Amino acid sequence: GSDINVSPPPIGGQTVYIFGPPEYLRDESKICTVRVHDECNGSDVFGSDICTCRPYLVHGIEECVRTAQEGGVGVIVYFRKEGRSLGEVTKFLVYNARKRQEGGDRAETYFHRTACVAGVEDMRFQELMPDALHWLGIKKIDKLVSMSDMKYNAITGSGIKVLERVAIPDDLIPADAHVEIDAKMYAGYFVPEEKRALVNDDLLKTEGRGLDE
Repeated sequence: GSDINVSPPPIGGQTVYIFGPPEYLRDESKICTVRVHDECNGSDVFGSDICTCRPYLVHGIEECVRTAQEGGVGVIVYFRKEGRSLGEVTKFLVYNARKRQEGGDRAETYFHRTACVAGVEDMRFQELMPDALHWLGIKKIDKLVSMSDMKYNAITGSGIKVLERVAIPDDLIPADAHVEIDAKMYAGYFVPEEKRALVNDDLLKTEGRGLDE
């Protein structure tokens, strides 16, 4: 026979980590916890405290392990979408620009600074992201460990039910990452009921460390 020519789509790869019996993923009677995580080398590997990526990933793993220990199943899908799919070099250029801009690093200009450097705020195409979940046979997620509306909308829009969303606990937010998390909360990311009263213009005043600190 002849070889089959395959043209992969222009998206990064992914790795799936399953905690508990894989067959539970297709069983809607079992509790299922999921974190869909986009790669962040600076935080995940080197421990940068300018974002919440590493502690949120660790929290997601802990939630997955806890669910498995209680008789359910947990899944971490680790996508190679470094720097919102803009790449690591671009991401570090954005970090540098945030720290050097007039007025300092602040929530008010968090998304705008990325657009100034990269031309867009985000290059991830989350509509294809749920394919990995469907391949695993997941039809229901009891706990989605994510605050991203882009991810939530892509997952639910593809027909997977999400019963609960889990925000990163306050005590896990790194010292310099309040700029990121406050900007995202103000922009409409998921916020737990008990914290919604805090979403106001004051969030935009949050400032990060100075360049020389």
